[in-house]
Amino acid sequence: MTTRDADPARTLLELLWRHELPPRKGGRGPRQTVSVDDVVTAAVGLADREGYDKVSIRAVAAELSLRPMSLYTYVPSKDALTVLMVDAVAAADTPIPADLPPRGRLAAVARQIRDEFLAHPWLFEVPAWRMVLGPGRMRRYERQLAAVDGIGLDDPGMDRVIAVLTQFATGNARTALAAARSVREQSDADWWEVYGPVLSEVMPAADYPLSARVGAVVGELYQAPGDPAGDFEYGLQRLIDAILPG
Repeated sequence: MTTRDADPARTLLELLWRHELPPRKGGRGPRQTVSVDDVVTAAVGLADREGYDKVSIRAVAAELSLRPMSLYTYVPSKDALTVLMVDAVAAADTPIPADLPPRGRLAAVARQIRDEFLAHPWLFEVPAWRMVLGPGRMRRYERQLAAVDGIGLDDPGMDRVIAVLTQFATGNARTALAAARSVREQSDADWWEVYGPVLSEVMPAADYPLSARVGAVVGELYQAPGDPAGDFEYGLQRLIDAILPG
């Protein structure tokens, strides 16, 4: 076993940056019939369809018509595969147009993050803190920095703006996904049919006048218990108002 093979951190970094490194020579074992890219694409597709808990070395191998043990010649573990999956999703980001005004660029940063979580809900199950940085995530960070560059912030401020926009977008995406699941399980009309009469007894409008008034207005407006997409747009504009100087 070589030093490179014995160092998990180096192995993972070499997998992440595989397209920027020269190909390894003289590998042992059977000739590979697919690529690491194929393995990662299959894993992301599986997670998108069935959820992160369904992703395993055996399941991904089956997606590619490979024997489970042969998948270890591509990735050393599910944890390593997860890092590659997250970076592949980030690599799919489209550039933020440089000719957008500052408000548009800041909004694009947040919308891109929100859209990513809505498209890949399994990302919520993946620990994000201290994830190993690959080319996809680094390219995203560079583009996000370019989006906030020139609006009057110092370097720490630029980083904090990206973090705040990311956290806001991520939280809203989580709420939106939960709302969508709830509607699939039970419609708002069905929910009120079951619980409305009881709520009228235990929560008389006279005791909660503001809640009754505002709740009636927004219920008619949203035709749902809430409006995560509208909340996102409203909150994003208020957040950008606070970020932009002047």
